[in-house]
Amino acid sequence: MSQPAQSHTPSSVAGAAYAQAGVDLERGYEVVRRIRSSVDATKRSGMMGGIGGFGGMFDLKAAGYRDPILVSGTDGVGTKLFLAFQTGIHTTVGIDAVAMCVNDVIAQGAEPLFFLDYIAIPKAEPAIVADIVQGIAGACTESGCALIGGETAEMNDLYEDGTYDIAGFCVAAVERDGIITGADMAPGDVLLGLPSSGPHSNGYSLLRKIFFKDHHYASDTYVPQLAQLTHADGTPMTLGEVLLTPTKLYVQPILSMLRAGVTPHGMANITGGGFFENIPRMNADLGYDIQLGSWPSLPIFDCIRQLSSLERDAMFNVFNMGIGYVIALAPSDVSAAQAALQAAGSESYVIGTVNDGTAGKGVQLHE
Repeated sequence: MSQPAQSHTPSSVAGAAYAQAGVDLERGYEVVRRIRSSVDATKRSGMMGGIGGFGGMFDLKAAGYRDPILVSGTDGVGTKLFLAFQTGIHTTVGIDAVAMCVNDVIAQGAEPLFFLDYIAIPKAEPAIVADIVQGIAGACTESGCALIGGETAEMNDLYEDGTYDIAGFCVAAVERDGIITGADMAPGDVLLGLPSSGPHSNGYSLLRKIFFKDHHYASDTYVPQLAQLTHADGTPMTLGEVLLTPTKLYVQPILSMLRAGVTPHGMANITGGGFFENIPRMNADLGYDIQLGSWPSLPIFDCIRQLSSLERDAMFNVFNMGIGYVIALAPSDVSAAQAALQAAGSESYVIGTVNDGTAGKGVQLHE
Protein backbone atom coordinates (compact mmCIF):
# COMPACT_ATOMS: atom_id res chain seq x y z
CA MET A 1 0.00 0.00 0.00
CA SER A 2 2.52 2.56 -1.13
CA GLN A 3 1.78 6.02 0.11
CA PRO A 4 3.83 9.20 -0.25
CA ALA A 5 6.75 9.84 2.03
CA GLN A 6 5.04 13.09 3.10
CA SER A 7 1.37 12.57 3.99
CA HIS A 8 0.41 16.10 5.12
CA THR A 9 -1.07 18.62 2.69
CA PRO A 10 1.71 21.09 1.83
CA SER A 11 1.19 24.77 1.39
CA SER A 12 1.64 26.05 -2.12
CA VAL A 13 4.91 27.68 -1.08
CA ALA A 14 6.32 24.56 0.54
CA GLY A 15 5.11 22.42 -2.34
CA ALA A 16 6.78 24.66 -4.87
CA ALA A 17 10.02 24.67 -2.91
CA TYR A 18 10.04 20.87 -2.68
CA ALA A 19 9.28 20.62 -6.41
CA GLN A 20 12.36 22.71 -7.12
CA ALA A 21 14.37 20.03 -5.33
CA GLY A 22 12.91 17.41 -7.67
CA VAL A 23 10.12 16.02 -5.47
CA ASP A 24 6.50 16.66 -6.46
CA LEU A 25 4.24 15.89 -3.51
CA GLU A 26 1.14 15.97 -5.68
CA ARG A 27 2.43 12.94 -7.58
CA GLY A 28 2.48 11.05 -4.30
CA TYR A 29 -1.11 11.95 -3.57
CA GLU A 30 -2.09 10.85 -7.06
CA VAL A 31 -0.38 7.49 -6.42
CA VAL A 32 -2.55 6.95 -3.34
CA ARG A 33 -5.68 7.80 -5.33
CA ARG A 34 -4.76 5.31 -8.05
CA ILE A 35 -3.88 2.38 -5.78
CA ARG A 36 -6.77 2.64 -3.31
CA SER A 37 -8.99 0.12 -5.11
CA SER A 38 -6.13 -2.36 -5.49
CA VAL A 39 -5.38 -2.13 -1.78
CA ASP A 40 -9.03 -2.49 -0.79
CA ALA A 41 -9.21 -5.76 -2.74
CA THR A 42 -6.71 -7.39 -0.36
CA LYS A 43 -8.84 -7.06 2.79
CA ARG A 44 -9.12 -10.19 4.93
CA SER A 45 -10.19 -11.15 8.45
CA GLY A 46 -7.98 -9.49 11.04
CA MET A 47 -7.18 -6.41 8.98
CA MET A 48 -7.84 -3.16 10.82
CA GLY A 49 -7.99 0.39 9.53
CA GLY A 50 -7.22 1.38 5.97
CA ILE A 51 -4.91 3.25 3.68
CA GLY A 52 -3.25 6.40 4.97
CA GLY A 53 -2.45 5.59 8.58
CA PHE A 54 1.00 5.91 10.13
CA GLY A 55 1.06 2.21 10.99
CA GLY A 56 -0.77 -0.85 9.73
CA MET A 57 -2.79 -2.84 12.27
CA PHE A 58 -3.81 -6.49 12.36
CA ASP A 59 -5.95 -8.38 14.88
CA LEU A 60 -4.66 -11.94 15.38
CA LYS A 61 -7.65 -12.92 17.50
CA ALA A 62 -10.04 -11.86 14.75
CA ALA A 63 -8.01 -14.01 12.34
CA GLY A 64 -8.81 -17.03 14.48
CA TYR A 65 -5.51 -17.81 16.21
CA ARG A 66 -5.39 -19.15 19.78
CA ASP A 67 -1.63 -19.57 20.48
CA PRO A 68 0.12 -17.97 17.51
CA ILE A 69 3.78 -17.68 16.67
CA LEU A 70 4.63 -14.86 14.28
CA VAL A 71 6.90 -15.60 11.33
CA SER A 72 8.28 -12.72 9.25
CA GLY A 73 10.22 -12.32 6.05
CA THR A 74 11.57 -9.52 3.91
CA ASP A 75 13.10 -9.48 0.45
CA GLY A 76 13.42 -7.57 -2.79
CA VAL A 77 13.29 -8.34 -6.50
CA GLY A 78 16.97 -7.80 -7.30
CA THR A 79 18.35 -7.11 -10.75
CA LYS A 80 15.25 -8.59 -12.41
CA LEU A 81 14.05 -4.99 -12.12
CA PHE A 82 16.33 -4.05 -15.02
CA LEU A 83 14.01 -6.05 -17.30
CA ALA A 84 11.08 -3.94 -16.14
CA PHE A 85 13.05 -0.78 -16.91
CA GLN A 86 14.01 -2.05 -20.37
CA THR A 87 10.57 -3.31 -21.39
CA GLY A 88 8.34 -0.79 -19.64
CA ILE A 89 6.41 -3.70 -18.10
CA HIS A 90 5.89 -2.89 -14.41
CA THR A 91 2.93 -5.11 -13.51
CA THR A 92 4.85 -8.32 -12.76
CA VAL A 93 7.70 -7.25 -10.46
CA GLY A 94 5.22 -6.46 -7.69
CA ILE A 95 4.17 -10.12 -7.80
CA ASP A 96 7.81 -11.09 -7.37
CA ALA A 97 8.18 -8.81 -4.34
CA VAL A 98 5.28 -10.54 -2.60
CA ALA A 99 6.22 -14.06 -3.68
CA MET A 100 9.79 -13.78 -2.44
CA CYS A 101 8.43 -13.05 1.05
CA VAL A 102 5.32 -15.22 1.35
CA ASN A 103 7.00 -18.28 -0.16
CA ASP A 104 9.62 -18.06 2.58
CA VAL A 105 7.30 -17.76 5.56
CA ILE A 106 5.07 -20.69 4.58
CA ALA A 107 8.11 -23.00 4.83
CA GLN A 108 7.47 -23.01 8.61
CA GLY A 109 3.82 -23.83 8.02
CA ALA A 110 2.78 -20.23 8.66
CA GLU A 111 -0.14 -18.46 6.99
CA PRO A 112 0.76 -15.03 5.53
CA LEU A 113 -1.39 -12.40 7.20
CA PHE A 114 -0.21 -9.03 5.95
CA PHE A 115 2.32 -7.40 3.69
CA LEU A 116 3.97 -3.97 3.41
CA ASP A 117 5.84 -2.61 0.42
CA TYR A 118 8.59 -0.04 -0.06
CA ILE A 119 9.18 1.61 -3.43
CA ALA A 120 12.14 3.93 -3.92
CA ILE A 121 11.93 5.92 -7.14
CA PRO A 122 13.44 9.14 -8.50
CA LYS A 123 9.98 10.53 -9.32
CA ALA A 124 6.74 8.92 -8.19
CA GLU A 125 5.22 8.51 -11.63
CA PRO A 126 1.63 7.59 -10.73
CA ALA A 127 1.10 5.19 -13.65
CA ILE A 128 4.29 3.23 -12.94
CA VAL A 129 3.70 3.02 -9.19
CA ALA A 130 0.08 2.02 -9.78
CA ASP A 131 1.25 -0.81 -12.08
CA ILE A 132 3.70 -2.02 -9.45
CA VAL A 133 1.09 -1.92 -6.71
CA GLN A 134 -1.42 -3.66 -8.95
CA GLY A 135 0.97 -6.61 -9.07
CA ILE A 136 1.60 -6.44 -5.33
CA ALA A 137 -2.12 -6.33 -4.54
CA GLY A 138 -2.94 -9.15 -6.92
CA ALA A 139 -0.29 -11.39 -5.38
CA CYS A 140 -1.49 -10.50 -1.88
CA THR A 141 -5.06 -11.37 -2.84
CA GLU A 142 -3.97 -14.71 -4.32
CA SER A 143 -2.00 -15.44 -1.14
CA GLY A 144 -4.82 -14.39 1.21
CA CYS A 145 -2.55 -11.69 2.57
CA ALA A 146 -3.73 -8.15 3.40
CA LEU A 147 -1.78 -5.19 2.05
CA ILE A 148 -1.85 -2.95 5.11
CA GLY A 149 0.90 -0.40 4.58
CA GLY A 150 3.73 0.86 2.46
CA GLU A 151 5.91 3.73 1.39
CA THR A 152 6.82 5.43 -1.84
CA ALA A 153 9.99 7.47 -1.44
CA GLU A 154 11.01 9.98 -4.10
CA MET A 155 14.81 10.19 -4.23
CA ASN A 156 15.83 11.79 -7.49
CA ASP A 157 19.38 12.40 -6.28
CA LEU A 158 19.92 8.71 -5.49
CA TYR A 159 18.13 6.86 -8.31
CA GLU A 160 18.47 7.48 -12.04
CA ASP A 161 15.44 8.39 -14.12
CA GLY A 162 13.65 5.31 -15.37
CA THR A 163 14.72 3.15 -12.42
CA TYR A 164 13.37 2.22 -9.00
CA ASP A 165 13.77 -0.39 -6.29
CA ILE A 166 11.18 -2.50 -4.49
CA ALA A 167 11.29 -4.30 -1.16
CA GLY A 168 8.60 -6.15 0.73
CA PHE A 169 7.90 -7.31 4.27
CA CYS A 170 5.49 -10.05 5.26
CA VAL A 171 4.19 -11.27 8.62
CA ALA A 172 2.63 -14.72 8.98
CA ALA A 173 1.29 -16.77 11.87
CA VAL A 174 1.24 -20.43 12.82
CA GLU A 175 -0.15 -22.14 15.89
CA ARG A 176 2.66 -23.09 18.24
CA ASP A 177 1.98 -26.81 17.84
CA GLY A 178 1.97 -26.54 14.06
CA ILE A 179 5.44 -25.12 13.42
CA ILE A 180 7.45 -27.03 10.82
CA THR A 181 11.14 -26.97 11.75
CA GLY A 182 12.69 -29.95 9.95
CA ALA A 183 13.45 -31.67 13.26
CA ASP A 184 11.04 -34.51 12.39
CA MET A 185 12.78 -35.36 9.14
CA ALA A 186 14.17 -38.87 8.86
CA PRO A 187 15.95 -41.10 6.35
CA GLY A 188 13.42 -42.51 3.90
CA ASP A 189 11.33 -39.35 3.74
CA VAL A 190 10.13 -38.57 0.23
CA LEU A 191 10.89 -35.26 -1.46
CA LEU A 192 8.05 -33.71 -3.44
CA GLY A 193 8.90 -30.93 -5.87
CA LEU A 194 6.46 -28.21 -6.95
CA PRO A 195 7.14 -26.72 -10.39
CA SER A 196 8.50 -23.22 -10.83
CA SER A 197 7.47 -20.74 -13.50
CA GLY A 198 11.09 -20.09 -14.53
CA PRO A 199 14.05 -18.46 -12.76
CA HIS A 200 11.64 -16.65 -10.40
CA SER A 201 13.75 -13.75 -9.04
CA ASN A 202 17.14 -15.38 -8.72
CA GLY A 203 20.23 -15.49 -10.90
CA TYR A 204 19.32 -12.43 -12.95
CA SER A 205 22.75 -10.83 -12.86
CA LEU A 206 24.05 -13.98 -14.55
CA LEU A 207 21.05 -14.21 -16.90
CA ARG A 208 21.54 -10.64 -18.04
CA LYS A 209 25.21 -11.31 -18.70
CA ILE A 210 24.45 -14.42 -20.76
CA PHE A 211 21.65 -12.98 -22.88
CA PHE A 212 22.53 -9.29 -23.18
CA LYS A 213 26.31 -9.10 -22.87
CA ASP A 214 27.58 -12.45 -24.13
CA HIS A 215 25.01 -12.97 -26.89
CA HIS A 216 23.85 -9.38 -27.49
CA TYR A 217 20.14 -10.09 -27.45
CA ALA A 218 17.78 -7.18 -26.87
CA SER A 219 14.84 -7.50 -24.52
CA ASP A 220 12.36 -7.10 -27.40
CA THR A 221 13.83 -9.86 -29.55
CA TYR A 222 12.65 -13.45 -29.93
CA VAL A 223 15.06 -16.22 -28.95
CA PRO A 224 14.71 -19.35 -31.12
CA GLN A 225 15.22 -21.71 -28.18
CA LEU A 226 12.25 -20.08 -26.42
CA ALA A 227 9.86 -20.14 -29.38
CA GLN A 228 7.46 -22.53 -27.61
CA LEU A 229 6.78 -19.94 -24.90
CA THR A 230 3.72 -17.92 -25.91
CA HIS A 231 1.05 -15.65 -24.51
CA ALA A 232 -2.44 -16.98 -23.82
CA ASP A 233 -3.50 -15.94 -27.33
CA GLY A 234 -0.68 -17.93 -28.90
CA THR A 235 1.56 -14.99 -29.83
CA PRO A 236 5.25 -15.50 -29.07
CA MET A 237 6.90 -13.92 -26.07
CA THR A 238 9.90 -11.64 -26.35
CA LEU A 239 12.98 -12.40 -24.31
CA GLY A 240 12.08 -9.60 -21.92
CA GLU A 241 8.59 -11.00 -21.41
CA VAL A 242 9.96 -14.49 -20.77
CA LEU A 243 12.44 -13.22 -18.20
CA LEU A 244 9.75 -11.14 -16.49
CA THR A 245 7.56 -14.19 -15.89
CA PRO A 246 6.63 -13.67 -12.22
CA THR A 247 7.60 -15.93 -9.35
CA LYS A 248 5.04 -18.63 -8.65
CA LEU A 249 3.03 -18.21 -5.44
CA TYR A 250 2.91 -21.39 -3.35
CA VAL A 251 0.79 -20.20 -0.43
CA GLN A 252 -2.59 -21.63 -1.37
CA PRO A 253 -1.33 -25.09 -2.44
CA ILE A 254 0.75 -25.43 0.74
CA LEU A 255 -2.04 -24.21 3.02
CA SER A 256 -4.50 -26.53 1.28
CA MET A 257 -2.18 -29.45 1.96
CA LEU A 258 -1.82 -28.49 5.61
CA ARG A 259 -5.58 -28.04 6.03
CA ALA A 260 -6.11 -31.49 4.52
CA GLY A 261 -4.29 -32.90 7.55
CA VAL A 262 -0.94 -33.60 5.89
CA THR A 263 2.00 -32.62 8.11
CA PRO A 264 5.27 -32.18 6.19
CA HIS A 265 8.50 -32.94 8.01
CA GLY A 266 10.22 -30.04 6.25
CA MET A 267 9.78 -27.53 3.41
CA ALA A 268 12.19 -25.45 1.37
CA ASN A 269 11.70 -22.46 -0.93
CA ILE A 270 14.21 -22.86 -3.77
CA THR A 271 15.57 -19.33 -4.17
CA GLY A 272 19.11 -17.93 -4.40
CA GLY A 273 21.58 -20.77 -3.98
CA GLY A 274 19.41 -23.23 -5.87
CA PHE A 275 19.19 -26.85 -4.78
CA PHE A 276 22.53 -27.05 -2.99
CA GLU A 277 21.90 -24.25 -0.51
CA ASN A 278 18.15 -24.37 0.05
CA ILE A 279 17.19 -28.03 0.35
CA PRO A 280 19.63 -28.70 3.24
CA ARG A 281 18.10 -25.75 5.11
CA MET A 282 15.30 -28.15 6.07
CA ASN A 283 17.78 -30.19 8.14
CA ALA A 284 21.53 -29.76 7.67
CA ASP A 285 22.36 -33.10 9.33
CA LEU A 286 20.83 -35.22 6.58
CA GLY A 287 21.54 -36.09 2.96
CA TYR A 288 19.27 -35.54 -0.03
CA ASP A 289 19.24 -37.76 -3.11
CA ILE A 290 17.76 -35.93 -6.09
CA GLN A 291 16.76 -37.98 -9.13
CA LEU A 292 17.34 -35.91 -12.24
CA GLY A 293 14.73 -36.26 -14.96
CA SER A 294 11.92 -36.84 -12.46
CA TRP A 295 10.26 -33.51 -13.33
CA PRO A 296 9.70 -31.67 -16.64
CA SER A 297 12.51 -29.50 -17.94
CA LEU A 298 11.68 -25.84 -18.61
CA PRO A 299 12.79 -24.26 -21.92
CA ILE A 300 14.42 -21.29 -20.21
CA PHE A 301 16.91 -23.48 -18.36
CA ASP A 302 17.68 -25.56 -21.44
CA CYS A 303 18.31 -22.31 -23.29
CA ILE A 304 20.60 -20.97 -20.56
CA ARG A 305 22.62 -24.18 -20.61
CA GLN A 306 22.98 -24.02 -24.42
CA LEU A 307 24.06 -20.39 -24.46
CA SER A 308 26.46 -20.56 -21.53
CA SER A 309 29.43 -22.61 -20.42
CA LEU A 310 27.74 -23.51 -17.13
CA GLU A 311 28.13 -27.09 -15.98
CA ARG A 312 25.23 -29.06 -14.51
CA ASP A 313 26.16 -28.50 -10.87
CA ALA A 314 26.67 -24.78 -11.44
CA MET A 315 23.18 -24.54 -12.90
CA PHE A 316 21.68 -26.27 -9.86
CA ASN A 317 23.70 -24.02 -7.58
CA VAL A 318 22.28 -20.82 -9.10
CA PHE A 319 18.81 -21.64 -10.45
CA ASN A 320 15.76 -23.54 -9.26
CA MET A 321 15.91 -25.64 -12.47
CA GLY A 322 12.13 -25.96 -12.67
CA ILE A 323 11.44 -26.83 -9.03
CA GLY A 324 10.39 -23.87 -6.92
CA TYR A 325 9.42 -25.64 -3.71
CA VAL A 326 10.43 -28.90 -2.01
CA ILE A 327 8.39 -30.74 0.61
CA ALA A 328 9.75 -33.59 2.74
CA LEU A 329 7.11 -36.13 3.78
CA ALA A 330 6.74 -39.55 5.32
CA PRO A 331 6.15 -42.02 2.45
CA SER A 332 2.66 -42.74 3.81
CA ASP A 333 1.67 -39.08 3.34
CA VAL A 334 2.75 -38.66 -0.26
CA SER A 335 -0.54 -39.66 -1.93
CA ALA A 336 -2.64 -37.42 0.32
CA ALA A 337 -0.23 -34.52 -0.16
CA GLN A 338 -0.26 -34.81 -3.93
CA ALA A 339 -4.05 -35.04 -3.99
CA ALA A 340 -4.40 -31.88 -1.88
CA LEU A 341 -1.85 -30.02 -3.97
CA GLN A 342 -3.56 -31.09 -7.18
CA ALA A 343 -6.95 -29.95 -5.86
CA ALA A 344 -5.37 -26.53 -5.19
CA GLY A 345 -4.10 -26.33 -8.76
CA SER A 346 -0.48 -27.37 -8.26
CA GLU A 347 1.32 -30.27 -9.91
CA SER A 348 3.93 -32.08 -7.84
CA TYR A 349 6.62 -34.62 -8.57
CA VAL A 350 8.49 -37.16 -6.48
CA ILE A 351 12.03 -35.90 -7.06
CA GLY A 352 14.06 -37.78 -4.46
CA THR A 353 14.49 -39.10 -0.95
CA VAL A 354 16.21 -38.22 2.31
CA ASN A 355 19.15 -40.29 3.58
CA ASP A 356 21.02 -40.37 6.88
CA GLY A 357 23.94 -38.32 5.60
CA THR A 358 26.62 -40.90 6.38
CA ALA A 359 27.70 -40.97 2.73
CA GLY A 360 27.70 -37.18 2.62
CA LYS A 361 25.42 -34.48 3.93
CA GLY A 362 23.66 -32.11 1.61
CA VAL A 363 22.37 -32.62 -1.93
CA GLN A 364 23.53 -35.34 -4.31
CA LEU A 365 22.31 -35.28 -7.91
CA HIS A 366 21.74 -38.63 -9.62
CA GLU A 367 21.31 -39.17 -13.36
